Amino acid sequence: MKEPINKVLNTKYMIQQQILSLADKYQERTEKLAKSYHILSEIKEIDVGTTPKDLVWKDGKISLFRYKRSTPATIKTPLLICYALVNKQDMMDLQPDRSVIRKFLDLGLDVYIIDWGYVTRADRYTSMDDYINGYLNGCVEYIRRTHQIEKINLLGVCQGGTFSVIYSAIHPEKIKNLVVMVAPIDFSNKEGLLFQWSTYLNVDEIIENNGGIMPGELLNVGFDMLKPMSKLRKYTSVVDMMDDEDKLMNFLRMEKWVANSPDQAGECFKQFIKDLYQENKLIKNELVVGNHKVNMKNITMPILNIYAEADHLVPPPCSIPLDKFVASKDIQTYKFPGGHIGVFVGARSQKELAPTIVNWLKERD
Repeated sequence: MKEPINKVLNTKYMIQQQILSLADKYQERTEKLAKSYHILSEIKEIDVGTTPKDLVWKDGKISLFRYKRSTPATIKTPLLICYALVNKQDMMDLQPDRSVIRKFLDLGLDVYIIDWGYVTRADRYTSMDDYINGYLNGCVEYIRRTHQIEKINLLGVCQGGTFSVIYSAIHPEKIKNLVVMVAPIDFSNKEGLLFQWSTYLNVDEIIENNGGIMPGELLNVGFDMLKPMSKLRKYTSVVDMMDDEDKLMNFLRMEKWVANSPDQAGECFKQFIKDLYQENKLIKNELVVGNHKVNMKNITMPILNIYAEADHLVPPPCSIPLDKFVASKDIQTYKFPGGHIGVFVGARSQKELAPTIVNWLKERD
């Protein structure tokens, strides 16, 4: 009789322990939620891009900003940052302790950045020529005039990196050093889902059905589908950080940046998809932007080409081969051990990547 009684007692004990464990977890979770409610109620604004800067040039919706320095720059040639049209350039200045911009300033650079603004249907016919030979060139010309120099340093990020390569091929006499970050150059590799999808995208129909623009919200849905489980894991893990104000603010800043996705001008978006993703005209020297045929061999200035080892948006094989298509003799390819976003906000970005860029520019100043 004792054996069945012992089994019952053991089972009862186990059930009691599980109930106590669940009660403890429930109490812990309740306390976290209560603390998180207090933290959230105290948050007045989720601020990104807080490094002080001045608006120095404007053309329509496009703005050029110059970051403020408290001391003179130690590198005489100013740096212009050309970000992608997708999302906003605030990713490079997400928060004070995760800001490539602040690091650049601390290390002696004079930094300018382009804000492409927000597209409406009135901008549906804005083309790659407008962005590259119009607005980007306008920014370059302003900096050249202001500093009374012939050449500037140019840093292009993602799609902005592609734009910067194109610009440097058309106007090589204006660029002293070219830095390219996680930029698609060779679109023949179909390793990434984004490249596979874009190959078969009926971009004319999409643009026409959306009033002449590519909605930023639609692009975000596409990016989420590239790694569908990532978003689920992200929102599942947020519960565990709700009582930590620093971690919660990091999360909210990133979410604000992700959600702030401007629409794309239809004409520019169509050419970018058709001529690059679908026909790979850039590396074939067949790309025409406005009245300019883009010849990659015109690029002779020093180049620092940065790619992310775990990049799922711009896989390494799409970035690495830049050295095969340009005429530059001084070209360095840098492998960043992280993903597409980690290039801007990861700890290695602050400690290693930003100093590498500044030292590379300093050696060629």
